[in-house]
Order: sequence, then structure tokens, then C-alpha cells
Amino acid sequence: MSIFFIKAFQLILSLAILVVLHELGHFIPAKLFKTKVEKFYLFFDWPFSLYKKKIGETEYGIGALPLGGYVKIAGMIDESMDTEHLSKEPEPWEFRSKPAWQRLIIMLGGVTVNIILGFGIYMMIMFVWGKTILPSESIPDGWEVSEYMESIGFQDGDNVIELDGKKIEDLNKLNALLLNGPETVTVIRSNGKRDVINFPEDAGVEIIKEFKSNAFPFIPLWLAVIDSVALNSPAELSGLLKGDEIKSINNQKVITPIAFQKFVQSNDVDSISIGVIRNGYDIVLNSGLRQDNTIGIFFKNLSIQPKKLEFNFLESISQGYDFGIYTLTSYVSQMKLIFTKEGVSQLGGFGAIGGLFPATWDWEIFWRNTAFLSIILAFMNMLPIPALDGGHVMFLCYEVVSGRKPNDKFMEYAQIAGFFLLMGLVLFANGNDLYKFLFN
Repeated sequence: MSIFFIKAFQLILSLAILVVLHELGHFIPAKLFKTKVEKFYLFFDWPFSLYKKKIGETEYGIGALPLGGYVKIAGMIDESMDTEHLSKEPEPWEFRSKPAWQRLIIMLGGVTVNIILGFGIYMMIMFVWGKTILPSESIPDGWEVSEYMESIGFQDGDNVIELDGKKIEDLNKLNALLLNGPETVTVIRSNGKRDVINFPEDAGVEIIKEFKSNAFPFIPLWLAVIDSVALNSPAELSGLLKGDEIKSINNQKVITPIAFQKFVQSNDVDSISIGVIRNGYDIVLNSGLRQDNTIGIFFKNLSIQPKKLEFNFLESISQGYDFGIYTLTSYVSQMKLIFTKEGVSQLGGFGAIGGLFPATWDWEIFWRNTAFLSIILAFMNMLPIPALDGGHVMFLCYEVVSGRKPNDKFMEYAQIAGFFLLMGLVLFANGNDLYKFLFN
């Protein structure tokens, strides 16, 4: 239970920071342009407010429904569905009385703050904590590939070096980058040959299927190299030695300790034929099995050497900016997967977002997730859906180009339609979370 509360508190704190600053992005330009702001709320005040206080013309408060927050700007048709002002003549302090360019700045304020905040947090993270990367030399034996990756041309032992001709600086990102849909992937084979593999357009869907089954396209290859042999064990009697690299069992390809263990544990046999490489030569040895289906060997540990990078103040600005661009472009590239069956099944609500946070408090991870959510919030808010900032911006751009305001009644119906669309998406995403919790 304590883990739940730690995760929940991190989620609420992160969202509170993002919502308050996002709404400030609308509030400040509204005030600068002398537009009346009636309410400024963290969370929605339905069915009631947990706290409220009126200062000047604005009521500040915390709502009971933690689904975001809002500023209520006088004379604006928004998700509050308050249309009482439409029956009266526009007042000079109302949103609808302001020039289109001022209204556009007010509507873009929230998204602008979220972008600046996300990039700024990443810059701070680079300065305070630096970053840990996985360069190609950190994985000397290459990658173990999934069945799907093997079917499209990859091989165990491949070292992935480029996507679309661009070198991969950090292989920690490899599996995520594949969801962006590269056209080509360049690898160095275990024999040193360089190959370029054409990446299928629908590969993202197959990768999501693997994620759902707790598999990954690429994992560091852990070769089954013997570190030691137990005395008087079947392995010692068969002639296996330290340094032997196992390549097969009973003529079936087995090159990792996990695959070796699975084979001997799942096959009801008294002895096995083991193919190994010793000093560059292929050797086949026969070994018996103990009653517990082991032969008495221990494998060398998987050796991965991440590289820690630290940055000065100016370098952290550049590094944080680059990471912010990577976060935004990756998310945008992967949006197309939402329109597939596999992709839409991965939509998540507050449960999925809460799952991003660790079970113990970690400031670096907290700020990383907050920066990520800030950038995603900016992008999602700019979608041209009525009731989102992007919907308002879309109608304002139409007004600027055409010189005509959309009809008030049309705007009212558009807001209602957008609101119900968003509520449907929220229910679907959180329903996905509930389904996964109950049945997965």
C-alpha cells in the first residue's frame, strides 16, 4: 500500500506543477491584455471546491476532481459550457472583444510554458545528474534478437550502429527508437560484415506485440561461455572446460545461458550432446545430467559497461535541448501507432502515467517524468480538437486568415462535441488501465 501512495503522490505533485504552470501560461497574457479572469483552478471544481479564495476579480482554488485544471476567462466559449455572456453585448474586458492576435497569444500561452518547462527541466537534469549512455563498445557481443527481428533479417550477435544513416549515440534508446519507424537499420555482423536492413513499415505493430508479451526486439547478447566446472560433475566427466563457448545442444542452436537452462529443464533426457567452440575449433561433447537436470557448469556474467557523461552549464543547455527534441519527435513519430489495433490497446490513463514513477522517491526520475509529461501535455494540447487549446488555435487561425469569426452557436456545439470526445478518450484510456490491472 505504501508503494501505491508513493507513486500516487509523485503523480499528483508532478501533474499539479504542470497544470498550475500551464494555466499560468494562459493567465499571464490574459492579464497583460486586460482580460478578466474569473477563475484559476488546480483540478476541476466539480462537484465542489476543496479550497477557494477570491483575490481581486479572480477566484483561486483547488477542485475536487483531479483531471487537470483551468482558468475561466470572461467572454470565452470553453469547456465550462458557460454561454450566458452570449446574450449580452461584448464588454471591453472580455476575451471575445480582444483582437485575434491577442486571443491567439492567450491560447498559445499554456503550450508555450509546457514546452519551455520540459526543455528547461531536461537542461537542469543534464547539469545536475548528467546522463548515462550505452555506446556500441559497451556491448561487445552484440544483441540477441527476437523472433520477429530474426524474421526480417537480423541475427544474434548483430551490433546495431545506425538508423537511417544516423549513428546511435545511446543504445539504451534502441528499442524505443525502432517504434519511430526507421526505413533502414545498419548493423555490423558477428563476422565483421556491414549490412543494411530495410525496416518494414508495419514493424512498430509487431514490436508492440512483443512488448505486450514482455519481450524486446533487442537485448544484450549474453553468450554461454563457461566460467567454471563443478568437480566430479557430468560436465567435468564430459570434458567441458572453462572458456568453452556453448553453441548447440543436440544439434539445436543454443548460445545463451538462459536458452541452455530452458533446454535442459524442459527436455526429459538422460544425456545431451553439447557443441562448443574451444580455441577457435568446433567440438562436440556428450554429457549426462543430474537428477535436477543440471550438468554442473557456471557461466560468465554478462558484462555491460555504461558510460557516465557529465556536462558544464553551457553543455547542459545543448544536451537538454537535444533530449527534449528527441522526446517530442519520438512521441510524434509514434502517434501513428495509435490508429492500429495493437497501438490503441496500449493507451493508458492515470494508472499508466503513475506507473512511470518508481516505488521509492528519486528526484532525478521524478523530474525526468515531469519533463516528459510536460512535453507530451504540450503536444496533446495542440491537437486541433475543440475543448483543447489546439481547437481554439485552429478557429483563431481561421479567423485571422478569413477575417471572419466562427459563429458563436457553432463554437458552442464544437466545444460540446470536443468535450465529449475527450471524456470518451479519458474513459477508454483509464478503462484500459483497469482491464490490464484485473486481467493481466
